Amino acid sequence: MSLRFYYAPLSCALATHIVLEHIGADYEAERLNLRENDQNAPGYLAINPKGRVPALVTEQGILTETPALLLYLAQTYPQAKMAPLDDPFALAQLQSINSWFCSTVHVHHAHGARGRRWSDDLEAQKTMKAKVAQNMTDCATLIEQEILRGPWVMGEQFTVADPYLFTMTSWMQGDGVDMSQFPRLADHHKRMLEIPAVKKVAPLHGI
Repeated sequence: MSLRFYYAPLSCALATHIVLEHIGADYEAERLNLRENDQNAPGYLAINPKGRVPALVTEQGILTETPALLLYLAQTYPQAKMAPLDDPFALAQLQSINSWFCSTVHVHHAHGARGRRWSDDLEAQKTMKAKVAQNMTDCATLIEQEILRGPWVMGEQFTVADPYLFTMTSWMQGDGVDMSQFPRLADHHKRMLEIPAVKKVAPLHGI
């Protein structure tokens, strides 16, 4: 089954891209340039009317939103053991973490460069940007103390939550988070960089 994957550097699409490579999926990747507004070109809007990345074209149809793509890949390639598919409660916990990355951590990050999504007032945008470092530090604290079980997000098993967390930590330093305060997060990020799929994909995303 051949998949077509749409991504952009420095975006949350990094998580799905790592998983695609890690599980050995048959896929083709197409890079969008967000600065050139590729995401709003008619051709791409026909694929994803939201004008966002990532998007994954499958034989059954088109999927968007990172938590959905990650779960789809984990279920489609169960031999990769990227999710606790045989444990409904653990799978729900995994989904809870990924949903929070999507709904909260990503949104805090986006307030830095994309405040115009929420306000046309330039002063309001500056206020949102000024809050990013604190918000992202608060998120890092929660991940360090409560979410990251270690050595991987869910404990001993490497799952789709790990590339997603790697994406979040890739943003944190640029968002003003002092990663030296979070040794467990820093260690997770370092170990992720040693994974072959990450070594291959990360440079394509500007990491």
